[in-house]
Amino acid sequence: MDTEGTYDARGARREPVPPPIDRQQPPLPSADSVRDAGGQGAPLWPPSSTGPAGGPAVPPAPMAAPFPAQPPGPPHSAGAPRQHGVPQRPVEVPAPPTTPPPTASGLTPGGLPPVGGQPYLTGPPNVAPAPAAPPVPVGPPGAPPAQHPFLEWLRTSRRLAEPGIWAFGYRPKPPEEPDRVPTRSLVIGALVSGLCAWLLWKLIINATLGSFYMWPFEQFTRDSWYRDKNGRFDAQAYVNMVRIYEYLIGAGIFAVFGKVGHWPELLRRLFAPLLRAMEEHNADPSRPPATPEADPAEWPELRQAGARDAADRLAHDARAGLMNDVDHARITQAWTSARAQPSRLAAFTDTVLRHGAAAWVHPSGARNLPVRIARHDLAVSQVRLGTAADDPRNPYQHRGVGLAVDPGVLGTSLLAVGPPGAGKTARLVGPVVEALCLQALAGQAAVVVVGAAGAGLGPDEAFDVVVKIGRSDSAYDLDLYGGATDADEAGGMLAEALLGDLTLTLPGGESQRASTAIAQLLGPFRAAHGRFPSVPELRELLEGAPSAWLALRKVLEATGQQTHARELDARERQAARPGDIGTVLAERLALLDRPAFAHFFKTDGASRPFSLRALEHPVRVRIDLPERGYAEASRLLARLVLAQFAESAVSRADRSLFACLVLDDASHTVTPEALRALQRLRSANAGAVLTLRTLDDVPQALRSALLGAVGCRMAYAGLTTWDGAHFAEVWGKEWVETRDVTDRQIISDEPLTKVLHFIRRVATGKAATAQSVTVRTVERERWSASELAHAVPPGHAVLSLTSVRGHSAPPVLVNLNG
Repeated sequence: MDTEGTYDARGARREPVPPPIDRQQPPLPSADSVRDAGGQGAPLWPPSSTGPAGGPAVPPAPMAAPFPAQPPGPPHSAGAPRQHGVPQRPVEVPAPPTTPPPTASGLTPGGLPPVGGQPYLTGPPNVAPAPAAPPVPVGPPGAPPAQHPFLEWLRTSRRLAEPGIWAFGYRPKPPEEPDRVPTRSLVIGALVSGLCAWLLWKLIINATLGSFYMWPFEQFTRDSWYRDKNGRFDAQAYVNMVRIYEYLIGAGIFAVFGKVGHWPELLRRLFAPLLRAMEEHNADPSRPPATPEADPAEWPELRQAGARDAADRLAHDARAGLMNDVDHARITQAWTSARAQPSRLAAFTDTVLRHGAAAWVHPSGARNLPVRIARHDLAVSQVRLGTAADDPRNPYQHRGVGLAVDPGVLGTSLLAVGPPGAGKTARLVGPVVEALCLQALAGQAAVVVVGAAGAGLGPDEAFDVVVKIGRSDSAYDLDLYGGATDADEAGGMLAEALLGDLTLTLPGGESQRASTAIAQLLGPFRAAHGRFPSVPELRELLEGAPSAWLALRKVLEATGQQTHARELDARERQAARPGDIGTVLAERLALLDRPAFAHFFKTDGASRPFSLRALEHPVRVRIDLPERGYAEASRLLARLVLAQFAESAVSRADRSLFACLVLDDASHTVTPEALRALQRLRSANAGAVLTLRTLDDVPQALRSALLGAVGCRMAYAGLTTWDGAHFAEVWGKEWVETRDVTDRQIISDEPLTKVLHFIRRVATGKAATAQSVTVRTVERERWSASELAHAVPPGHAVLSLTSVRGHSAPPVLVNLNG
């Protein structure tokens, strides 16, 4: 039974994808060698008391908590609140055990078969395991052991409501009461009504108002009720009956006055906090559930399916602190795949018994990130961005609740616009990238992050591949053609990168001509040399250098490639015409033919290019662009990565992983073709996160189309009114109820009234007036351009979300520091 290796979300075997390392290090041991060293007859569970090869027992390393321990303070922050312009101090998270399960034999040292003829990930993981430390005591000697934070996190209730609401511990608010009476008025009214009821009752039973109240008692009671067995009058029984009658009258009076004084409403308000506290005490995650079937730490789904041994092993690891939230999400994903195919249940159980919480570990061997700066809930794949402000412009159900994003809303793509220093990178891009990296470790996502070097998008240890374009210490190169083997496909992506920002200014059809011109050179060159040309070679061909054309034609004629020779002849005839597009393409391509990029974009196998075709694997990729001195080249590369990502995400054979592209600065990357690509990502289980300083970085003809192409929009404080006008237009209007109060002067013809009005005017200095209230329902903008520009406080943003299923949330003012 084959249970080793890594499996994807559908249960198919996935090969490891470790990051780079020095080529001199030995390869990873194969699965056969591990089996031979460990023996075939050793029991899988419970763990043996001796180590490998009969050695001493090796205690398991302590597992990191699912998220860093919180200091006393508000529950919305993962540490100290981040101030404006000051990066948040990261919280160190102990690294979990990083020993992956043994890989299958016969693989390359990197463990991953080459993509497009070139391996893009090789070597063992570069995340060094943290040394095991003794557990820190959490209480005084003799005290009961405290519950592990992972169990408390796992047992906390979650309720998925509207898109964007933080589900961790969420409790819906009671229905809104527009005409709610203040508590102070309720208390005064209850006291007054109670006093009146008591006074009226006393006046009645003391016969102060007469003895008429006894008439019903005398009419509806019998004399036999207060006589003894001998028929004599029993005074005590009569007195008792009268008292009962008086108490019934009092009860009726107090009931009527209690209704008038709103006593039930007052009691609900006074006892609601107590009842809520009792509910929270009963739902306290620190208290284990009464039955194992209700305890998620006991894995009841596995027990119901018959995998009791696997459930016992996982429950043991959870109670022992050997499991974190990434492990739980990863094993849950594997269980979902195994449950879809019952034949995999035995393999699932066997793998869990072998590796426990480390089963199906990420190919890099990492089970957590070195640091976390945001709050995550991997049970529902959410990352918290902030808290909805208690503002009347926010919907009632959103006020004061946490707001978060997840792949369900990122699949519609997100656009954030705000001036420099507004917090786009620190409060949006950083948490989203961190969440996607955690989901990649859980085998649920693949993420590609593109930004300027030193933008603070995360440490190198948090990624499998880091491409530092323009730096000599970069371990990886970027595939200029995105792993494509078809000349037309590669030419289309490269033409979009070179001339995408000029599409609106060039004559009609120039973009298609550019794609064809590049393809007419890529096809013959690949047929002649078995590879695509490098940047200098392609530039020479686009410029029409006679030596380059002659050399290529000789190779084609020598190998009998007549079809590609005709393509080259057609390109040569077009190059001779005035205004040929090849000259413009060569000029733009010259931005990449610089000495700083001499060691990049190689196609001869001299470098290790990374291809975006790897999106079928849970990879974590960061691409650093050379912003300083090469701004135009960085924009060209950003357009290239966007085009390659869209093409690779849509053409994936396995779309079980959520693929996301994060562009920290999307200035001059939005083109008509990019907008069409963003709309296609939604159906391919992929999305993009774009940030802009202003909408002026987008061509005017594409600004409204960009806001319509994305489903999630975010406007930061400091937005200009002309940018706010575009957001106000796309967010639309809503029906609201308005009250207009009008003061009109009272004019009277009666002499006495005139005298009273004159005295009032002399005493107060104001004429006698009467107020009239007009209530109307009008249509008004949710957020006007002026409000977005001037009413959004610093550290806040207005966020609207739409899920891939079509559910939408209205724009909400969010406190990003909460």
